[in-house]
Amino acid sequence: MKSTEKRINIITGQLEGIKKMIDEGKDPLSVLTQFKAARSALDSCMSSYINEHFWQILESCDDKEATCKRFLEELIIS
Repeated sequence: MKSTEKRINIITGQLEGIKKMIDEGKDPLSVLTQFKAARSALDSCMSSYINEHFWQILESCDDKEATCKRFLEELIIS
């Protein structure tokens, strides 16, 4: 499994590539395809991070109900 840092570096590279494509006037459909790939990678990274850290976050708080509510609100809003 890739570390969160490695995933973020890959996503950063994807975004830099998208910027370059836009700067060079590449085909908009190709750019959109790359945006979708970057979004998918970001979603995957977020899911992995949640899986790795949710219980750690929950165990370290005093008010577990409020923390769970806030966590779910953050997921729903995004």
